[in-house]
Amino acid sequence: MDLDMAPVKRGWTERWRLWTLTWRWLDEAGLKFGTGVHDGQPISKSCHPCCQPVQPALYALKSTYLFRPFRTQLGKIPAQLYPSKKVLVQVGRSEPDGTEFLAGEDSAEFDLSKQKISSWVYFMGVAGVVAYVLNVAWIDSSTGFGKPFIDAVSSISESPEVVMLILTIIFAIAHSGLASLRDAGEKLIGERAFRVLFAGTAVPLALSTVVYFINHRYDGVQLWQLQGDPAIHELVWFSNFISFFFLYPSTFNLLEVAAVDKPKMHLWETGIMRITRHPQMVGQVIWCVAHTVWIGNSVAVAASVGLIAHHLFGVWNGDRRLAIRYGEAFEVVKARTSVIPFAAILDGRQKLPKDYYKEFLRLPYLTITALTLGAYFAHPLMQAASFRLHW
Repeated sequence: MDLDMAPVKRGWTERWRLWTLTWRWLDEAGLKFGTGVHDGQPISKSCHPCCQPVQPALYALKSTYLFRPFRTQLGKIPAQLYPSKKVLVQVGRSEPDGTEFLAGEDSAEFDLSKQKISSWVYFMGVAGVVAYVLNVAWIDSSTGFGKPFIDAVSSISESPEVVMLILTIIFAIAHSGLASLRDAGEKLIGERAFRVLFAGTAVPLALSTVVYFINHRYDGVQLWQLQGDPAIHELVWFSNFISFFFLYPSTFNLLEVAAVDKPKMHLWETGIMRITRHPQMVGQVIWCVAHTVWIGNSVAVAASVGLIAHHLFGVWNGDRRLAIRYGEAFEVVKARTSVIPFAAILDGRQKLPKDYYKEFLRLPYLTITALTLGAYFAHPLMQAASFRLHW
């Protein structure tokens, strides 16, 4: 039998004696119940190794008394205090070289050996069903609500800039509003059901906003014209390419996105998160600036203003939600990361590993690269498909 799972039988007198001695030991060590890595709570700052930028991956606690077994906040290795032994207690995850402590998760980690063919077959089935339902309920002009929705919003104003802003605001309210209700919603209906509700609301609204932007991107007032400059084209292309490495930090696990695996709210810490704690905001700003420079008209400006404002709100709201969910573990990650790209690195709060580039040599980033290139070459197809919808 696994030692971690072995039952310990003791009488009530022995249990009371052990708990009394354990409390005394914790008090002398400066620990309190509810502040250690116990029942999903991280260790307090007074002894939390993650409070230091670089620490050994493991630290030792010595005890002569048996303490209740517990799991770490984010790590998968059980930690337990055994009688008369030094015990290594792991918080979060550690780098393979053992030189850094992570309070958060290793982003873009993909272990092929843990993948199940059945899960990916199920994922493809879910994706097919979602595409079919989206087409019937929203895209198809004869059965869907997409065209009436766009017509209703367009009836508010004849200005494409105003309509663009309204569509962006509607999407932002639905997206951020449901995200803010995630904890309560998951408790009420479960993680998978709430993910279906979230996606079923956000995806049609996002699709409508994108299609309207594509169809009306050259409406409005032309403010400048730089498309004849080859250097501008290369700069815009490179900026758009880079933006997608920032835009999708939380969609690495596609099985969670499709609710095949139970969806989780992740506290990422490696990869792109070392550069900025809010890569989606940074990526969206880069994308908006690049497209606005290239298109150069008032509709592009309106779309960019709406999207950037939404993501700036998301910075505050995202930090707030992570603080509620992860507590002190998030404060540790927050202390050594930054919202502004490279700020934490420049002021010494973030220490990049010598082999930092390896955090990007992973299948999810390779997938993003392929999809980004594919999206670029598929621009004519996307434009043609959007035009046929007449939104």
